[in-house]
Amino acid sequence: MNTLTAVYPGSFDPPTNGHMDIIERAASFNGRLIVGVLANPSKSPLFSVEERVELLKELTKDIPNVEISSFSGLLVDFCRKVGARIVIRGLRAVTDFEFEFQMALTNKTMSPELETLFMPTSTDYVWISSSVVKEVAMFDGEFEGMVPKLIKDVLDKKFNR
Repeated sequence: MNTLTAVYPGSFDPPTNGHMDIIERAASFNGRLIVGVLANPSKSPLFSVEERVELLKELTKDIPNVEISSFSGLLVDFCRKVGARIVIRGLRAVTDFEFEFQMALTNKTMSPELETLFMPTSTDYVWISSSVVKEVAMFDGEFEGMVPKLIKDVLDKKFNR
């Protein structure tokens, strides 16, 4: 029996409670879930790709069907490489949908066998984004509850808090 493989791609800079919500829920489908950490040369991330991969490995170590991998280039190429037929995309608000829908159609055009599954983030996390977390942390604000404790500790260290 073939195990269904899905990819949850993103920058995860840093991973938030919203990301973890989607990972945990997507992993509950009992297939193989690959969290794909995008190496995007056009962005200046706070954490290196290697750091983000290691953080996510630590955060998901107790979820046996989750793998963490980095990739660059097109998502459809990464999905082909790892044998994934499903892309998981988290949606925080209606504003996310327009962009995500356009990307899903683009991916489907390039790779007709690839399906995109949209998962709304739990209402507890709908307002959280990595950008907000970084900004609050940078300006010494309180961001407990936005990220797992491991990420809070790493951000505190990164910003000398």
